[in-house]
Amino acid sequence: MGKSTREALIAAVARILRPLVRILLKNGISYRTFADIARSQFVGIAQKEFGVAGRKQSVSRIAVITGLTRKEVSRLLKFSAPSDRRASDRYNRASRVVAGWRRDPDFLNSKGKPDILAVKGLGKTFQQLVTRYSGDVPYRAVLDELRLAGVVACPDENRVKLVKQAYLPQGDEAMKLHILGIDTSYLIETISHNLRAVESEAFLQRKVLYDNLPDEVLQDLRSLSSKFAQALLEKLDKKLSSHDRDVNPQIEGSGRNTAGIGIYYFEEPNSNRD
Repeated sequence: MGKSTREALIAAVARILRPLVRILLKNGISYRTFADIARSQFVGIAQKEFGVAGRKQSVSRIAVITGLTRKEVSRLLKFSAPSDRRASDRYNRASRVVAGWRRDPDFLNSKGKPDILAVKGLGKTFQQLVTRYSGDVPYRAVLDELRLAGVVACPDENRVKLVKQAYLPQGDEAMKLHILGIDTSYLIETISHNLRAVESEAFLQRKVLYDNLPDEVLQDLRSLSSKFAQALLEKLDKKLSSHDRDVNPQIEGSGRNTAGIGIYYFEEPNSNRD
């Protein structure tokens, strides 16, 4: 690695860490805890991805690659990674139910839109929707989750209506932080791929940005970007779901892959940007 490349990488890491450190400090996570997490990831990645072909990865080699001591490497290899499985399961359950409601013909009206459902019972009901897309989880728990997030509304105690096209948790910090980990890691993985990929194999990585916008335009920009992004994501969701074997078990093919596209909006005063 050349000097200029090294300097650019260090500057990029520092920029990435600024918002992350802000989140850590707001949630009472100390530098020591962060350093433990970083050391653990250095060791885990070195063990899994930086070995010599045909040879078992050794503690000594991991120590050389990471700059940690052999004793520290041995200690970290014994620890299991922290898990956000509970938050992940709740988020995935709710998301699957909303997605199923939007595209499953059994739960759409005559115009192809999500129908107003009876809360429970057989047939076209919210209870059956949850059973189909969330297994044996109590339908009331999913209903409460979606109501808290403002995704559904109940015209009366016996009916439920979808009022938002996507599920974003509102009151649960653990689920919001789960999304932080998932979405940020996907973005960085895309950039990591593009650093080495030839142009024909690069992943989509685009943004539009202007740095001298007046305050008065921001609200319209938020609304416009949300409208266009939601329309695009719904089209892509329809296309991807038609090829997903969880949705269509009859689909054949080799391998099992995760693919998608993420869109996010950003704004901040220029004084906040170094």
